[in-house]
Amino acid sequence: MEFSNELLNKYNVAVPRYTSYPTVPFWGNEIDPQQWIQIFKKQFTKTNQTEGLSIYIHLPFCESLCTYCGCNKKITTNHSVEEDYLQTIIKEWNLYKKLMGEEIPVIRELHLGGGTPTFFSPENLKRLLGAIFESSSIHPSNEFSFEGHPNNTTVAHLQALYDLGFRRVSLGVQDNDPEVQRIINRIQPFENVENVTNAARKIGYKSVNFDLIYGLPKQSTQALTNTILKVLELKPDRIAFYSYAHVPWTSLGQRLFDENDLPSTEEKMKLYVLGKKLFSENGYHDIGMDHFALPTDDLYEAWKGDYLHRNFMGYTTQHTSVMLGLGVSSISDAGIGFAQNNKTVHDYYEAINKNEFPVFRGYFLNDEDVAFRKYILDISCHGKTQLNPVHLPLLEQFSFPELKKLETDNLVKWDTEKVEVTETGRHFIRNICFAFDLHLLRNLTKNSKPIFSKAI
Repeated sequence: MEFSNELLNKYNVAVPRYTSYPTVPFWGNEIDPQQWIQIFKKQFTKTNQTEGLSIYIHLPFCESLCTYCGCNKKITTNHSVEEDYLQTIIKEWNLYKKLMGEEIPVIRELHLGGGTPTFFSPENLKRLLGAIFESSSIHPSNEFSFEGHPNNTTVAHLQALYDLGFRRVSLGVQDNDPEVQRIINRIQPFENVENVTNAARKIGYKSVNFDLIYGLPKQSTQALTNTILKVLELKPDRIAFYSYAHVPWTSLGQRLFDENDLPSTEEKMKLYVLGKKLFSENGYHDIGMDHFALPTDDLYEAWKGDYLHRNFMGYTTQHTSVMLGLGVSSISDAGIGFAQNNKTVHDYYEAINKNEFPVFRGYFLNDEDVAFRKYILDISCHGKTQLNPVHLPLLEQFSFPELKKLETDNLVKWDTEKVEVTETGRHFIRNICFAFDLHLLRNLTKNSKPIFSKAI
């Protein structure tokens, strides 16, 4: 499916990726730890036996700075930092274990993110996960995954994590062009990507994901074409095709770029359309919000079977009400409340060493938030939602005017009872979700500085 430049330009506006609602900029910069503790205990007890628990572990260390990256990371080549960090995560886990009482946590989903999780030795990763698993049970429908850097993910890493139940690996490919790699400070021969992919499949991993980014400095249509064609030779099971988010006001490394090297809006849109076209022609299905999957992958099956879910880890086949974030800057989601950990390693260590929960900000949802969060999740995961008559006054004031605009461009079909995303609209999911973002809609005229990246 091709789109006019006019349509792409119209919807290339600053909107969230909606891994949460309300989105992080509307949380404020404080939290009542005791209120968070009570909400976590209540939600965990309520859902652990029926749904299980999701865990995200943030491993922030990287040996070098990739200047495009907006993640929370700490650059060092000193691997002695591994020990203190792992011990501190285990202490944090034990703090939450005390809240669980005699209830044994049922781990359904676990993801290692970063930073660079494979900065840590296989032995240390086994120790960390062993400490968590020894006092837990594993859900029969579990999904364990990790992010790997092609330059330092070894066969030993893959085997150690496979032995612990991991079956999916996500590799940060980004771009294969030498000039682009140089300017973003991520030099990685494609041979390394190929070696890790082949090793993972030989060991038995059932899903390999490649992260690619469009809109990087010096990136051209020819260079991106070459990257994608090379990637397609390895036929990854999933591809995440992310728009480069240029947010130098929060990611200081991006200030190292000469902004004149960034593609223009028109050039970036050509890269976006090019990628989607090549993926589609090679058998990948557009799941939504930058994610593509082969029909043999679990993510496609979840989308087709209408049980796809979305959380801070992105799209997932698992749906748990409680996601526990461990490690510096990690975010926990208890369904009716969010809490984020301290963003510096120093502050994180300091809190844990005082036997305090290292949360520094969060948000507790009211009934309106819960309802509109469901609308956004329904749209992003299922492409449709049913509207509750109770919300008509709010919908008429905020959502319906936006839906009318979207309907004009054939992105949605709607009435006062339901909203359905059209085939065209599936490519503009972030914009459609925005129609239900009451926090952002109420504050449109108040925000003088940018807080979100553009949709394309």
